Order: sequence, then C-alpha cells, then structure tokens
Amino acid sequence: MLSPTLQPGPEPLHVSLVAIPEAVVSTLSGIFDVMNAFSMVSVLDRPPLQAPPFHLEIVGQQSGPLQLASRVPVIVERPVAEIAATDIVIVPSVLLGPDGWTKGRYPDLVDWLGTMHDRGALLCSACSGIFLIAETGLFDGADATVHFGYARAFETAFPQVPIHPERVLVVSGKRDELITSGASMTWHDLVLYLIARHAGATAAQTVARIFALQWHQDGLAPYMVFDGRKDHGDAAIQAAQDWLATHFSVTNPLDEMIKRTGLTERTFKRRFTRATGLSPITYVQRVRIEEAKRRLERTEASVDEISWQVGYEEPAFFRRLFRRVTGLAPGAYRRRFGIPDYAQTRVKN
Repeated sequence: MLSPTLQPGPEPLHVSLVAIPEAVVSTLSGIFDVMNAFSMVSVLDRPPLQAPPFHLEIVGQQSGPLQLASRVPVIVERPVAEIAATDIVIVPSVLLGPDGWTKGRYPDLVDWLGTMHDRGALLCSACSGIFLIAETGLFDGADATVHFGYARAFETAFPQVPIHPERVLVVSGKRDELITSGASMTWHDLVLYLIARHAGATAAQTVARIFALQWHQDGLAPYMVFDGRKDHGDAAIQAAQDWLATHFSVTNPLDEMIKRTGLTERTFKRRFTRATGLSPITYVQRVRIEEAKRRLERTEASVDEISWQVGYEEPAFFRRLFRRVTGLAPGAYRRRFGIPDYAQTRVKN
C-alpha cells in the first residue's frame, strides 16, 4: 500500500539527486528525465497535473562540472553544504572497482544524508547507490536490496544490513522512508513508485506508458546468474564444485562428489554447506538450472529435451524446479530472454 505522506501541494517536493565520481550517468540522467517529465506539459496526457510534483536538483560535494564513472560530465548545481532541507534524496548507481567499496571517502555527504533523514527526507538508492547511504548506519537492521552482482561485496562491507538482491524494490523504516531498488534498470520501479506515492497511480501509469517503462513484477530472480561461492578456502569442496561444473548431468552427482572427496557423507554435507552457503543438493539444482537457462536462451531444443540434457528424467519435476528457482516457467523464460525474431537476422551466436 502506498504511503499518503508528502502528497504534492502548491510547492513541488524537492528532490536531491546525488552525484559522486563513481555514479553511473545512465541511472542519474534517466531518473532526472523521468521525474522531470511533469514540467513538459505535452508529455503527460489527460488529466495534466496543475503543477509539477517534483523539483529536481543535482547535488554533490561541490558545485560545477563533475566527471562520472563513464567519463561523462554532469553539472552539480549546488553543494550539499548549502542545502538545509530536502524532501527526497536519491543516490544513483555507482560503479565499484575491483577492490569494492571504500568507506570514508565522502564523510560530508554521509553526514548530510543523516541530517536530511533526521529532518524528514526520504533516502532512496538506485541499484548500488545503497553503498553510500549504508555508511550512515540508518539501514542497520533494515531490509534493503542491491544489484545482485554486488551482493557479496555489500554483505562484506555492511554485514549488519539484511540484503535481498532478488527483490526489485524494498521499502523500510518506521515511516517508509528508506527505499532501495535492485539491479540496474530497476530505477524504473523506484521512480514509478515515487511518482505513484506522491502524484498518484494515474500519473505513474501515464509516465510508464510515455517512456515505455515497466514494473519488474516477476522480481529479479530470472535475471540472476548463479555463481557458486568458491572463496571459502576448502580445497576438497572446491574440487567437488569444479568437477560438478562439467558433470552436472550425471546420475547421482552428489554420490560421485562424496566419493571423490574421500569424506564421509555427513562430513561432506556439513563442509559443503558451510563453504558454499547451500546444501549440496540445492547447489546441484542451481548449477543444472543455470545450464538450462543458457540452453533456453541460445538453442531451440524443447523444454523436455533440455530437462534431460541437464540431468532430469522427469520434465514435470524440472518445470516445477525451474519456476521455483527463477520465478518463471521455462517457456516464459525463453520468451523473455531469447533473441526476438525481428533481431535474429542481425545477431550472431
């Protein structure tokens, strides 16, 4: 249910869009353009709003040109030191380097985020923007989401924040003031949520239609690529994982892995679960489903044939398992991620 707080009145809500050097221009500019669409009367169809509900401003540590992660410059309109109050703060996606997120680089911004929260602002992150906001400590114990590719890095940096990378949008906090969106283009969901919350469902539907945006109603599980954890330091378990990567379709792969390690079944299962975070049977299922996803995307083999190719003799069981893991039936997954007919002649496999 959408919160009735901060409904647009005579004055538009002030939205501070935070720019830092690690920010991704596509997310920042996309959010800016879509939330600013209300100022373009011709964009919105009937009935138009009497006044735009949002006033957007790009803010940062200091005003002036700032080169973002993709080397595209933006203009920071005001430094946060000059902003005593705002209604909504949005930190767009940030690009992490190979060493992950380094804490403490932006103490003034972190302090300002905390102050704005204390003064009633909503704090929102798109994709990986949560890394900056999490430094405030406001998300400690509060559910959040982040790009699934950065989930392990986030868990390492902020183990006190419950993270749900499979979720599209998470709204937390005592007054629903902590809002996070997941992977990359789920900034669509964040912006549409904010529009629906503060300008109404009709306005959100209109904007979605005009910009061809979509709610990711099936969640992010269909997009997530399984990559079993191998940084655990258990050589015997890693050897079993490596073997499984190319022998997942054999009958009883669990028995074969146990035999190859020389461990007892009980010891193997305990060590495997401790090392990977998954039980051996769940891990086998995830490896098989990941291969099935690739075959659905890249081949024309039938679902029954793919079921057999990845190690399942019962197609009905495979279909149930596939839906449970990805959130989609195999056929629906193929329709979503396969190359469409109109692009086939231009695409090389």
